[in-house]
Amino acid sequence: MITLEKVDGATLEAEAEKAGITLPIEQTKVWSGFQADIDGRTPWGDYLIKRDGELVAVISFIDFETHGYHYLRSMHGPAWVAKPTEAEEREVVDAIVDTVKKADKNIAFLRIDTWFADGTEKVLSTVPYDQTVVIDVTGGDDEILARMKRRGRRDVRKSLRECPAEVADETDKALTDFSEYYDVMVETGQRDGFTPAPMSDYSDMIGALGADHCRVFAARIEDRVVAWSIVTVNGTHAVRYYAGMRNEVMRLHVTDKLLYSECCILGSQGITEYDLMGIGSDFAPSLKGLNEFKCKFTEEITPVAPARDVPIKKVFYKTLQTVQGVRKALR
Repeated sequence: MITLEKVDGATLEAEAEKAGITLPIEQTKVWSGFQADIDGRTPWGDYLIKRDGELVAVISFIDFETHGYHYLRSMHGPAWVAKPTEAEEREVVDAIVDTVKKADKNIAFLRIDTWFADGTEKVLSTVPYDQTVVIDVTGGDDEILARMKRRGRRDVRKSLRECPAEVADETDKALTDFSEYYDVMVETGQRDGFTPAPMSDYSDMIGALGADHCRVFAARIEDRVVAWSIVTVNGTHAVRYYAGMRNEVMRLHVTDKLLYSECCILGSQGITEYDLMGIGSDFAPSLKGLNEFKCKFTEEITPVAPARDVPIKKVFYKTLQTVQGVRKALR
């Protein structure tokens, strides 16, 4: 029998550690604190998920209020002790839905990450992914390089020989003033066809998570930022959350030097895994443009559970799907 036990964030983290769960930062207390400072987002609850009294997963929810309705988001949740079978996951999802229904009548749907699609819907917004690249950053700089694909090693070595950029951890500088880095993101968005979030979203994230959980790496040429990344850290796991690059340096292998330097610095700090946060697949074809760059840094592709919607107010959710379909048709 599946039961959900509501706990505080510190207890969730402690129990996850005891069970050997590699906890994504989005399932931690520090992430809930960061989300609490964003308009329309409220930490909703942290739960231990048990089968016959034994922990099988944990989950932390954020309540998102948008367009007059509420939904719960748990990014990379549930976090499992071991990958579930389809039947095991279905049982847990049903128990989560029952718990949410009893606790809060305002929730329209859940957005959680599930291995299997049964009982779920394609997300109404965002671009989920079911594969990612995770780089092993243990063993020192030479070992990190040796584990890359041949093309990756070639491009990194070329960048180390020829790229004039200097790479450093600039977390302290970014905390003081993020405007220089944001200018690069604006240029990146104009080139790649997206609108960046307001600058405060990035600077607030760095400030709220702090240097223990968030790093900013930058590549500079003649003391001018030409590329950068925001990296989240939890335990021995790091994730490349955001990155930007100026148009003028696209042919200089700046990003190869930046990413390799990140791997080496993170590895020296005790990080073991560096997740590049999603690549394209048949499930996420719009992300396939990322694959050529990201996939050269390791021989392995890592499957992950993608985000899916689980309707609670099913009629209302169908209405949301209809509205979304009309909007797409009018574009």
